[in-house]
Amino acid sequence: MRVRATARGWTAVWLVVLALAQAAALAVVWRLAVHTGTGQWLDTVALTGNRIGQDRIDGLVNRILDAMSVVSLLATTAVIGFIALIRGRKALALAATLLIAGANVTTQVLKYVIDRPALGIDPERDAVGNSLPSGHTTIAASVALALILVLPPKVRALGAFLGVAYAAVAGVATLSAGWHRPSDAVAAFLVVGVWAALAGLLLLVFQREQAQVAGEDAHRVAATVLGVGGLAAVVVSGLAVTSLLDQQQVAVDELSRRTLFTGYAGSAAGIAGTMGVVAALVLLSVHRLVPRHKG
Repeated sequence: MRVRATARGWTAVWLVVLALAQAAALAVVWRLAVHTGTGQWLDTVALTGNRIGQDRIDGLVNRILDAMSVVSLLATTAVIGFIALIRGRKALALAATLLIAGANVTTQVLKYVIDRPALGIDPERDAVGNSLPSGHTTIAASVALALILVLPPKVRALGAFLGVAYAAVAGVATLSAGWHRPSDAVAAFLVVGVWAALAGLLLLVFQREQAQVAGEDAHRVAATVLGVGGLAAVVVSGLAVTSLLDQQQVAVDELSRRTLFTGYAGSAAGIAGTMGVVAALVLLSVHRLVPRHKG
């Protein structure tokens, strides 16, 4: 099937909608989690619940997070660009690099400019200030989505599942280590999702008129599994955390072990589910952005 100007036009519209929708979701997460007492309380419950069983996984969590550094990000970006170049895709190498660089720079800028009001809910951490979005989670998610873009169709679905697992584990690890609130990880995934859509628009600009798209490269089954599974996890997360709202007047340190674990586990499900949905949207679109035959 040939991709004509009209097909590229509809794909561009889809990508713009994705970028705007994820940017809007990011604004909602920021507003609710940072500027409302309920949002700060739920984040604090989850962050306090990470103490349950922390001594058993502390070493593993630290190893996962320590592996994410500026040096490792630069090395991974170079590898991803190399994969695109050996496939003869210069524009793809540029788009993947833009995705990684843009997402990580945006996260650092947002972390600096966003103000977190001290509402007295988490006084121990109020002095630290804002931590949204999570830098470590952004690194993991941007690498995962860039990998989906550059991998050949035959291994793209496998790469998507591995990338989602990697980014989800990284996001939950920041919560388990006490480095970040759950909203920080969710916000990071949305930042990366916006940049993935923008990278897709760049690929459309360079796409030739006679480029051909193979229907079997759509990976609809894999995208459906990731998307539906991710949505289910988000729903479970929503049910878990909203079940705690009737205890909002109780100081976090006075909550039961069960309540704290519910907040932590529910938030972890929401982190993993968000990454699944974001990756599914990329997987649904990539076969049109990186056609098998360049033309």
